Amino acid sequence: MAQRMYDDLAGWWPLLSPPSEYVEEAADLLPRLPPPSGSQPATLLELGSGGGSLAFHLKRHFRLTLTDRSPGMLAVSQAINAECEHLPGDMRTLRLDRQFDVVLVHDAIMYATEPAAVEETLRTAAIHCREGGTVAVLPDFVRETFVAETDHGGHDAADGRGLRYLEWVSDPDPDDDTYVVDYVLVLRHGDGEVTVTHDRHVEGLFARARWLQWFDEAGLSARSSLDSSGRVIFIGRIRAAGGPESRGTTDEGTAG
Repeated sequence: MAQRMYDDLAGWWPLLSPPSEYVEEAADLLPRLPPPSGSQPATLLELGSGGGSLAFHLKRHFRLTLTDRSPGMLAVSQAINAECEHLPGDMRTLRLDRQFDVVLVHDAIMYATEPAAVEETLRTAAIHCREGGTVAVLPDFVRETFVAETDHGGHDAADGRGLRYLEWVSDPDPDDDTYVVDYVLVLRHGDGEVTVTHDRHVEGLFARARWLQWFDEAGLSARSSLDSSGRVIFIGRIRAAGGPESRGTTDEGTAG
């Protein structure tokens, strides 16, 4: 099922999830990423960068290459991150024939709803990460941290448009590997007309141990920890060729 939020409604993204809502998350993430080793900024590839709201806070610290399969979301990001490289591409299959100091997958990873899709994305990340580099993956939930919840918000624009949303997170079938996020979007257009849209997102939900196994199979030594909001962050590093298997997966802290 296509998500309208990233398609014909992509232009509303700055009123749904602007950079101002990512200040705390960026401040938590940055100390977990390696500082540049030389005089030039470190390079960072983001897979599934969406509207670029998190990237907005990272571009002062890294030289960014932002990729997404949605042309509309790339256009939104280009408007606020014009100095960054933007490329179309699917996080499962992207091949740039380049390597980066950091490869980041933010909440776009939630749309990997099958184990194979997670494995393909981690393989993409590993292929694009230089030896000694870092792969950071930030899912909204793992199975151990999932909580059914609701949220709401939205913003107004100077041109008279406005957006308000209700977000409803639920897990209709706790025995499968997905959960559901329903959005009700109330859109006030520039001419004053108000429309209401429902957008359903089916997202992946996997146990932390499975994540760590997939990192290991991709050639990444991974650690998991909790961020300031209680979400799991996976930090992986490329294992040296022929390195001991014991450098595989480990944990820091708990995830539920």
